[in-house]
Amino acid sequence: MAERPSSEERNETPLERADRNFGELLQELRVTQTGVQILFAFLLTLAFTPRFPSLDTVQRATYVTTLLLAVVAAALFTAPAALHRSLFRQGAKPTIVRVSSVLATVGMGVLMLALTGSVLLVVDVALGRAAGIASGAGTLLGLVHRAVVSGATAPREAPDREP
Repeated sequence: MAERPSSEERNETPLERADRNFGELLQELRVTQTGVQILFAFLLTLAFTPRFPSLDTVQRATYVTTLLLAVVAAALFTAPAALHRSLFRQGAKPTIVRVSSVLATVGMGVLMLALTGSVLLVVDVALGRAAGIASGAGTLLGLVHRAVVSGATAPREAPDREP
């Protein structure tokens, strides 16, 4: 595996590193934001389907909660652009990168919950409550494993001190 060059090997200043990190973060958010928008659109259309009035109280609560989680995820994923705009040309790029990274991380957690709720709702309606709960739990466990466990066991270089 090729070693990742340090900031000294890249010959970049702290501000150049912050610019690069912010650009990389925005690329990640563009991909994720598209998925959230598709999920949100799917959830919005459900309320207008002929079967929606037949949902029970638990299914409706799951629907509303999941819809709101998708909205929160979308807001968290768009917040870095708004933060950048509000602090533009104020010499705050390292702060913008640091705060935006936290917003993106929290957004990923909220997105995992929204995806879990979506699977729970659809499988509950299609196959029943027990299958919905099992599928939702499996989805959450799989997502958490991918995000936390896989990330923790990935090979790493020396600790990165980038903002």
